[in-house]
Amino acid sequence: MGHADSFQTQSALRAMLEAAGRRPDRRLGQNFLIDRNLMMKLVEAAEIGERDVCLEVGAGMGSLTGLLADRAGAVVAVEIDQHLAEVATANLGELGNVTLLNLDALSRKSLVEPEVIEAVRRKAKETGGAIKLVANLPYDIATSLVVNLLVGELPIERFCFTVQKEVAERFMARAGSREYGPVSVVCSVFTTAHRICQAPAQAFWPRPKVSSTMLLLQRRPRSEIAIHEPPDFARFVRGFFLHRRKTLGHIARTLPESDKIAAALCEIPIEPRHRPEDLSPDEWVRLYNQSR
Repeated sequence: MGHADSFQTQSALRAMLEAAGRRPDRRLGQNFLIDRNLMMKLVEAAEIGERDVCLEVGAGMGSLTGLLADRAGAVVAVEIDQHLAEVATANLGELGNVTLLNLDALSRKSLVEPEVIEAVRRKAKETGGAIKLVANLPYDIATSLVVNLLVGELPIERFCFTVQKEVAERFMARAGSREYGPVSVVCSVFTTAHRICQAPAQAFWPRPKVSSTMLLLQRRPRSEIAIHEPPDFARFVRGFFLHRRKTLGHIARTLPESDKIAAALCEIPIEPRHRPEDLSPDEWVRLYNQSR
């Protein structure tokens, strides 16, 4: 499975893009990670076994893809840009354990593309290993993609990814903080989150205007999660945070299940005058389950 050295320096990336007659497309979040040490930290954090399947979204020209292929049983790499996907295919052609999909990982803002899910499932069935997301995610889809994968049916065990620093803070925020929101709740309920390291702007080319953070989310065991319909739970929590300046009691009266939620607030009990950011993840789980 080995690849001589798939890591791409800034000069190598420039040369490949110029040969293809292309430039980095900022609209697609094309900021390539050019720091080898940081890329290896991401790979090491994933703890990839020889039968594992790695899902990479935003594969670019295959720099990280090749490193994953050296360790994993299979890699499903997704790249929306046709020109980059063609370059990546040429770079990775000798690796038989890489499936490269030239498509948008999010078929709609709230749904992961079924072709991606099917490809990962098929490879996991073949290898018998765990599924892991390992990616330098495009900024514009990072939150939607990770949240939808967290509450979706694909049993991803470990998520190792690079995101904008302020987005990482939302993933890891505690109740009562300014950054705390539906992403924080979902992340806390379904995973344990750790910060791998910071990734400064100069670690990328072209250099973004913001710093990034590498995060590790480890899926909690099923026995620890008291939610039977994760997508519905995410929808429920998001519905409240859309009106975060209002009280829980006021928001509840505007929702279809208003009577059940009002009763649940009394039974738990949770003060109706509280606002969404006041509730801990455990309280959100209790409120959701009590109002079903």
